[in-house]
Amino acid sequence: MLEIQGVFASYGKSPVLDSIDMSIAPGESVTLLGRNGVGKSTLLRTIVGLHPVSSGSISFLGENVTKSPSYQRARLGIGYVPQGRGIFPHLSVEENLRLGTAAGEQGDNPKEEIPDYIYELFPVLRRVSQRKGGVLSGGEQQQLAIARAMVARPKLLILDEPTEGIQPSIVQQIEETLLQVRHQLKIGILLVEQYLDFAWSIGDKFYVMRRGQIVATGNPRESDPSSVHHLLSV
Repeated sequence: MLEIQGVFASYGKSPVLDSIDMSIAPGESVTLLGRNGVGKSTLLRTIVGLHPVSSGSISFLGENVTKSPSYQRARLGIGYVPQGRGIFPHLSVEENLRLGTAAGEQGDNPKEEIPDYIYELFPVLRRVSQRKGGVLSGGEQQQLAIARAMVARPKLLILDEPTEGIQPSIVQQIEETLLQVRHQLKIGILLVEQYLDFAWSIGDKFYVMRRGQIVATGNPRESDPSSVHHLLSV
């Protein structure tokens, strides 16, 4: 579904991504691990079209999207939940969700009905649907950010540290929701995460980044967590 080959990217003259190769199959869940500042968020932004590629290629569903704008990638089926949530604080929950519909394949109907499965996955959002996004708790805002990305019916959901600053009970809810997304809706997931236990429960495959490069990959069920911890601490 997603194929990244030899991708380089930089900020000005400072290189950030160094020959990144990565692949995600349809419905597969992949976790991207690494210490802060190694380029994980930049890689996600590059995939969704918010940061330019210096060289290399990105293909999605067999289509080369290396130079495609972000809205075209969204309409192809890439959903993105940025670090820090990125909701509209002065709009209601319902208004945030309706704006999410404009990112889908149709792309021209922000008044499209919100799918029932959104409120089934995130029942708290139905209860607070008329509240402003800015008055929600951190956990509710994170659920809103994920729901807004899913309203557009993505084929691949990309999440940048969805558990950051979230209390443990909500982290558990988010984990259960993402497992439903995988198994019931058959949506692929690319997840940047610091908590190894959370990442292990979600992912079919993991990649470890260090200094802008992929230095390891594997299957969580066949890998020793202590060896991965060591890679992350180096």
